Amino acid sequence: MYEKKPFNKKYIIFIVVIVVALVLGITNAIIMNKETLSPVEQAIKDATLAVTKIVYKPVEFVKNKIDEYQDKQDLYEKYQELEKKVKETDLIQSEKEELEREVENLKKTLDLNQTLSESSYLNATVVNRNLGYWYNTITIDKGSYNGVEKDMPVIVSEGLIGKVTKVSNFNSTVKLITSDDVDNKTSVKIKVGDNYVYGLLSGYDEQKGTFIVEGISDNSEIPEGSVVTTTGMGDSFPSGIVVGKVKQVTTDNFDLAKTVEVTSSVDFDDLSFVTILKREAE
Repeated sequence: MYEKKPFNKKYIIFIVVIVVALVLGITNAIIMNKETLSPVEQAIKDATLAVTKIVYKPVEFVKNKIDEYQDKQDLYEKYQELEKKVKETDLIQSEKEELEREVENLKKTLDLNQTLSESSYLNATVVNRNLGYWYNTITIDKGSYNGVEKDMPVIVSEGLIGKVTKVSNFNSTVKLITSDDVDNKTSVKIKVGDNYVYGLLSGYDEQKGTFIVEGISDNSEIPEGSVVTTTGMGDSFPSGIVVGKVKQVTTDNFDLAKTVEVTSSVDFDDLSFVTILKREAE
């Protein structure tokens, strides 16, 4: 046989309170229609109001809690909406800055084009760069189909960046002058007054962000800020392409050979648009 569960006394009290409230409420409704009340009816009316207040208190408490929860829920939804808008704003700002950077680079390329004849240059976009060899090579979106050939120099408005080393139909590989390739050496000249001092661009210091020019035997004093350009010796680079400016000059222990540190205005960390110098047709 199943045992009957004892009836909870709380339920009995709750039912009694409800019944009393209903009885008093009905009685109060009847009394309210009378113009004059006897002492007993007055007492019933007062008791009804008191019981009504007691019964309404928990109802009012629950209602306030529900309203408070709803307010918090609305506030949280507004917070989520604002947070989403902030993220969207950050994304738009990032895209805006990227577009501004590209526009600035394009302006520099257009300014450079004005100094070159139409038949001597070809603009290209950097489409790939190996993170492991960041300062060695870049890939551009122009190839043999566009007239690109091996060993053509590649520049930006601030100066020389490298030369084409591999060519396919629609893209090419450019070896940067910042490359750590031991064979990547370029003949350069430094403007000193009305004369030039010649040397060899032999390396790049990533920590300092400077090029090293060696092989200078000329005893002429080289002022800081002197312009360094290509010499035109060899088949790679024509004469006069800017490499950078002299930052510092040191000599060996015998005061015979000079080593020159050169800074370039080119930002090699941010190469987007470049210009290929095409050889003039023979």
